[in-house]
Amino acid sequence: MSHPAPYPVRLADEITRQLGQLADRLSQLPPPQAAQVIACVLDPDTGVLGGVTHLVATGSVFAKDQAERGALPPEVWLALGRASNELGDITLDLDEHKDTLQRVGAQPATMAAKPPAPAPLVVRRRR
Repeated sequence: MSHPAPYPVRLADEITRQLGQLADRLSQLPPPQAAQVIACVLDPDTGVLGGVTHLVATGSVFAKDQAERGALPPEVWLALGRASNELGDITLDLDEHKDTLQRVGAQPATMAAKPPAPAPLVVRRRR
């Protein structure tokens, strides 16, 4: 007889499932509502990205303790620490755009004025 997954594992599975549902629905939302959702997700304090960043940082602390005990290879701790740092940097970069997304999300769905002119996209490459 198999044992049911412990609550934290079920919780992680449920969060993953709901994130998939949110991503599927995001593409179907009108632009202002999609912008609101993205702004909520990107909020560094209360959003999904901030929560994932905190979760990975917590995982890094756990991995460090386990690596010091010899239960995990040090590479696991280093990888989680690096991921935590990079997610933190990404969160800060995206936080700069939260206000713009919130402004777009506050606009009425139907605007009688002319649509905004498309902006050229710029691609940055990191080396």
